[in-house]
Amino acid sequence: MLAEKESMTKDFELFNRMSEHEQVVFCNDPSTGLRAIIAIHDTTLGPALGGCRMQPYSSLDEALEDVLRLSKGMTYKCAAADVDFGGGKAVIIGNPKTDKTPELFRAFGQFVNSLGGRFYTGTDMGTTMDDFVQAMKETNFVNGLPEVYGGGGDSSIPTAAGVLYGIKATNQMLYGNDELGSHIYAIQGLGKVGFKVASGLLEAGAQIYVTDINKDSLQAIDEVAKKTTGKVQVVANEDIYSQEADIFVPCAFGGIINDTTIPQLKVRAIVGSANNQLLDDRHGKLLQDKGILYAPDYIVNSGGLIQVADELYGINHERVLAKTKHIYDAVLEVYKEAATSGKTTGESANEMCEKRITDRGKRNNFYSAPVKPKWAIRNLS
Repeated sequence: MLAEKESMTKDFELFNRMSEHEQVVFCNDPSTGLRAIIAIHDTTLGPALGGCRMQPYSSLDEALEDVLRLSKGMTYKCAAADVDFGGGKAVIIGNPKTDKTPELFRAFGQFVNSLGGRFYTGTDMGTTMDDFVQAMKETNFVNGLPEVYGGGGDSSIPTAAGVLYGIKATNQMLYGNDELGSHIYAIQGLGKVGFKVASGLLEAGAQIYVTDINKDSLQAIDEVAKKTTGKVQVVANEDIYSQEADIFVPCAFGGIINDTTIPQLKVRAIVGSANNQLLDDRHGKLLQDKGILYAPDYIVNSGGLIQVADELYGINHERVLAKTKHIYDAVLEVYKEAATSGKTTGESANEMCEKRITDRGKRNNFYSAPVKPKWAIRNLS
């Protein structure tokens, strides 16, 4: 009897892990090799929206943990960005360099379509816009597409713009003015977003320390510096945390604010595009105790989300950039609330989002009807 109870508890453990989520879909298509998980966290604000990442997870458990965590984060991100969508995410288990085929993404598109508009998806780590050109052959519930296919194009542009607005808001809070050029920044990662952020800071005349594993990116940012009044210095990957700078700008990996790195930091603030920068929530309190201002990443990096959400209403880049400017206001609001309440900026941001979800939930049903699908918009244009 005891063994039977233990077995039953273990069986229901999976449901306990998913208890915060409305729906979790396991997708299996042996003919294409597709193994994927779609997680819908909350649709109070509207249909779930979130990218699809592809990576060779070491286990199903690891993939599930990732998609549950990421989809919950998207709920808060959508609330913070004030878009009429809820949180969702998808992961495909596989090596993006060797396991991709058009058929695999068409199969994934069929699973997305089977949800009837409860979930919209697009690119994320390990996937590209071209992958979703294949998926859109099977579903209308795809966004973040190339402009030639009716999409908004490169979402790293508004993402980088949002990071710069977050930095400006942080300078306003710290120094009483929001100019970029008179400060020093330590930038980790020169990918699509990080390179644009670094370029923007150099053009404003700032001094930056940079690190990246890609030597071509380092050489390219040096060329940018030569055309501006800014200055750039390359440092080793492990040395980026200990640079004496005003703001640390993480634009690469998650979990980089942790017990090992926090003691090394010599900055007054952290503002970057990387997802899930805090390894654990308690690290937000450690930063606060050290007097380091932390801009919640899901607010700062929401420019890309704003674009892909807006894409579903028709392409308008000016409208996207106008909405992205509000990241400045949102970051300042969080800073001021945290300063007043004594809470961490992460706690203040979460409470702001939870209040917005609760307030909107009073006017929404459990599931809001999907926004007008893109095919309808295209037919009207």
